[in-house]
Amino acid sequence: MSKLRQMEVFVAVVEAGSFAGAAAALGMSAVMVGRHVQSLEKTLNTRLVQRTTRRQTITGEGRIFYAEARTALEQVAYAYNRVEASSDAPSGLLRVTAPMTLGVSLVGPLVTEFMQRYPQVQVELILSNEVVDLYESAFDLGFRIAELVDANLVSQPLPPYQMVICAAPKYLEKAGEPTTPEALHAHRILTHTSWNNRFAWPLKQAGKEVFWPEQAVLRSNDGQVLLQAAIAGSGILMQPDFLVAAALANKELVSILGAYVPAHKPVQMVYPRSKKSLPKLTAFVAFIQARLGLPSQP
Repeated sequence: MSKLRQMEVFVAVVEAGSFAGAAAALGMSAVMVGRHVQSLEKTLNTRLVQRTTRRQTITGEGRIFYAEARTALEQVAYAYNRVEASSDAPSGLLRVTAPMTLGVSLVGPLVTEFMQRYPQVQVELILSNEVVDLYESAFDLGFRIAELVDANLVSQPLPPYQMVICAAPKYLEKAGEPTTPEALHAHRILTHTSWNNRFAWPLKQAGKEVFWPEQAVLRSNDGQVLLQAAIAGSGILMQPDFLVAAALANKELVSILGAYVPAHKPVQMVYPRSKKSLPKLTAFVAFIQARLGLPSQP
């Protein structure tokens, strides 16, 4: 295993507070995170993380190593950035983070197209519904479903996140079409597991908020899984328009309850001001702006 990668993983464990949190931030399994840490401990011949069945605690030696490792990783990142900024051609590793459904349905295809245009750029795309600190996690750019107030980040507004409520025609023929949000409680519901306080999507009715039914026949953290279940006639789905657009166009799904859909949520593409001059980043930002028909940001 690479010593540098082991340091990156250990720093992520300390900053996330757990192996599972580090795994989500790094886009690897918790088992692999544990292997990296164990290998590092074997190399250093000391315990860095004290593990129990309930928690992980960083040892005194671990705290010392964390401080030095983070400084070393920052210096490595600085060295890479200096060299990359000196070249006019986009190249190197671009680290991007995005929420799950937005990442799979929108960002992922754009990244693939970008890489075909700029073959010297490698992309690491990590999908997580947690808000990732771009500075602490060394990401170059992030996509966020939220308003943004952070003076250290450059923000590019993207088309808003708009939900659609829909179902397969065969489901509606059998179960009937609900005409009010309350009627949803009598139907089979498909729900995304990330819908919590931060990602709640209340429906609108007569100036009041009506929440999506809690009971569901299927819960998943993957919008594509929910989409396929809806197309198969398994129930009623609420997902973003970009995810269901093709199925609606093909008549595999039909939109319902359009008067009650949740309010739009803003979507931002953000990146640290300190990385603004990197060719790989400026090329990616310009590419996204062009593909989505957005104005260039100063």
